[in-house]
Amino acid sequence: MGDRRVGAVVITWNRREEALESVGRLLALPERPHVVLVDNGSTDGTARAVAAAYPEAEVVALRENLGAVGRNVGAERLSTPYVAFADDDTWWEPGSLSRAADVLDAHPRLAVITARILAEPGAREDPIVAELRDSPVPGPAWLPGPALGSFLAGASVLRREAFLGCGGFSRRLWLGGEEELLAVDLATAGWELCYLEELTVHHRASRNRDAHHRRRVGIRNTLWFTWLRRPVRAALRRTAHLARTVPRDRVSALAALDALRGLPWVLAERRRVPPRVEARLASLEAAQAASKARRYVS
Repeated sequence: MGDRRVGAVVITWNRREEALESVGRLLALPERPHVVLVDNGSTDGTARAVAAAYPEAEVVALRENLGAVGRNVGAERLSTPYVAFADDDTWWEPGSLSRAADVLDAHPRLAVITARILAEPGAREDPIVAELRDSPVPGPAWLPGPALGSFLAGASVLRREAFLGCGGFSRRLWLGGEEELLAVDLATAGWELCYLEELTVHHRASRNRDAHHRRRVGIRNTLWFTWLRRPVRAALRRTAHLARTVPRDRVSALAALDALRGLPWVLAERRRVPPRVEARLASLEAAQAASKARRYVS
């Protein structure tokens, strides 16, 4: 019968073969989740291929590439209380979705659970896992794992009510570090986020990606998030750290220019997080500065 508590959403763009594999793996899980594939305007026939190969999956073919907002579209199609996100180059280990649902059932103020990530081939722990496991973020004693200040969408199970209630992912941020803004908005609304070692996601990084473009958007989004939510002093610190540490090249310069172009809307929509949430963000600064997994390189 599967587990009717968890649905799954995959976003993809021009990765037909990888999308086919990702959806097939999700449908083969013992939880038998309702799978929604959101195709972000692919031109390689991804939507048609998945619909033909897996008629039991729901395929949503968008006319344009909405980036992470595709996850919002997929979550709105579900009726399950929990949604597991996956990228077209990630897959969940059997049993992880049911375990996540059990934990979310038991902790009604928990909105996000992020899994252990194994890099393929070789099933090696992704370097980010150590940072998740040793997270310095303060959290309530009842949390089943370390409290987090943000999460990794392609390796997380979310409470659908909380996700949609906080607006999902921002259309302005598109794709790349988009989780940070949603995470603090969830925390501001009183929700908790944590890492859970018992859940596992496998990641085989796709070769079909524009690394320079991803870095450009990632730097821009970090700057936008910082000035949207953090106090001025904290925003200045993080901006200065980025200026010192990102590569001094054309990609970084374009990212800074993109961020400046967005300054009018950022200032218009700026809303500082409450002190308790800012304390969590401040607790991460040392770890972020020393991180080898969060470097802006391409």
